[in-house]
Amino acid sequence: MHNRSRTRPVAAVVKLALASALVLPVLAGCGGDSGGTAASGSPPSRAVAASPSTASPSAASLSAAGTPAFVGTVEVLSAEARQRMTGVSWRPGCPVGLDDLRLLRLSYVDFDGTARVGELVVHRAIADPVVRVFGRLYAARFPIRSMQTIEAYGGSDDASMAADNTSAFNCRNVPNTTHWSNHAYGRAIDVNTVENPYLPGKQIMPSAGKEYLDRRNVRPGMIVAGDVVVTAFKAEGFAWGGAWKTGVDYQHFEKP
Repeated sequence: MHNRSRTRPVAAVVKLALASALVLPVLAGCGGDSGGTAASGSPPSRAVAASPSTASPSAASLSAAGTPAFVGTVEVLSAEARQRMTGVSWRPGCPVGLDDLRLLRLSYVDFDGTARVGELVVHRAIADPVVRVFGRLYAARFPIRSMQTIEAYGGSDDASMAADNTSAFNCRNVPNTTHWSNHAYGRAIDVNTVENPYLPGKQIMPSAGKEYLDRRNVRPGMIVAGDVVVTAFKAEGFAWGGAWKTGVDYQHFEKP
């Protein structure tokens, strides 16, 4: 949640079959020039598929028969998405324009072991790396509680954190400051916010995170040094807030 201060429309679509012990292949880059506008219809797309499967259900039971193929899509924001975001997570004057943001649809495994597809909005520059990260987390079956864009919570970071929601873009300041969070640039992601609280000063955010202050007692959904989450993000050049000396932020990953 915290942050250290600071078209050609093209959509890249990836459907990658994962073996439980294998790492995802590299996703092809997402193109597009900044400053353009989205086309009125569906944007052109490119696809890289490692399996012939055509679509992944929004919820599919994991079983001994195998894990549903990982789905990761990168899309320019549609007119509907722009309308939904405007006045909620984005407004004129934000440090990044809607043309530079991308909507990701990503497979994840929930705490019941069910494969689902959630959504994140991120800056186009980190879209492909984020897909690769969550592909690795899906392969490892790292549990994620929820993955909805911040509009589901009326743009409230507090409400999203309280719901243990994994989210990314939100045009807001760092709490208790007047400077932009990296979330306002679409360059930060918060993962499992209850299991991985933000600790500014003597605060615990969200408050339910107090049950997870003992980081030696590792439970499902927690992020600790050297684990699959930290390793996957680090491999893509992200910094982890859990390693900061002040304002420790276990849920937070950001990329300049």
